Formats: sequence, structure tokens, C-alpha cells
Amino acid sequence: MASFNKVILVGNLTRDPQVKYTTGGTAVTEIGLAVSRQWFDKQANAKKEETTFVDITLWGRTAEIAGEYLAKGRPVLIEGRLQLDTWDDRETGQKRSKLRVVGENMTMLGSRGDGPGGGGGAGGPRNSGGPRNTESPSQEPPSDFGSSYDEPPSGGMASDDVPF
Repeated sequence: MASFNKVILVGNLTRDPQVKYTTGGTAVTEIGLAVSRQWFDKQANAKKEETTFVDITLWGRTAEIAGEYLAKGRPVLIEGRLQLDTWDDRETGQKRSKLRVVGENMTMLGSRGDGPGGGGGAGGPRNSGGPRNTESPSQEPPSDFGSSYDEPPSGGMASDDVPF
């Protein structure tokens, strides 16, 4: 049976992106996204809201653009895929795991005046990294952005391409 792994999320950043680089010079950043769902609970006769916090990893030029133009509170649309990271806890030796999104495309939402940061713009989705092979990088625990990341396969946009 065929499988399909695609995630589309729209939410607000929970913290400012911090771009780091692999030993090979590839940019990587982890952003947090708050995604809310609202509904009306008929039994309680009240409006309800549920917020989910999602960790997203961005690579290459997309990571650099996020670091340059995004800030905490900014709305953003992320297209990507789910990835399950597993590792052995250094202190207890137990297996740990975490589900995250590997962002493949990012669209800045809102206008330049909306929330902190600059950039943005309305219109259709904009591809800030182009189609590329995004094999899972091997890594230590997801929060460790040191040199433990292997670089993803090369790809991305030419330096003349404008992502926004």
C-alpha cells in the first residue's frame, strides 16, 4: 500500500528563530509554532479553544530566511513532513522519541506591519527552498543543534531567486 506524509500548518511562532550551521556550512533552525483550533461545545454552551505546539526544523536557505525575517508572534504557513526522532537518553539510557515536522516550504503571512519582524506579504504560497530531497539527518536529541546534524542532500534555490 502507498503512503503519504504531508503536513500543512498555519500558526504563530512561539520564539525567535536562531539559525545555526552544520560543520559543512548548511543552515538549520528549529522554530516553534502554536496552532489553535476553535469550536463550539454544545453541551457546555461555550466556545472552546485548543492550542497545539509543534516543533519544526528548517534547513538551508529556508532556515536563513526564517532567521532573518521571522520573529516571535509572526504568522507563518509551513508545508512539510512528519519525522520521528529517536535517541538514547544520556542520563538514563532509555529510548526517547519525539515527533516533529521537517519544513520543506515556508510562506510568511500577514503584512510587514503585522506583529514583530519584517517581510511577509499576501498572495499564494511561495517556495523558499525549491523541491529537494530531504532525507532524514542523523542527530542526537532534537533540541541539540550542535554539530551532531548531518547535512541534508544539496538542493535549494539559486542565489538570484528572491524568496519573497
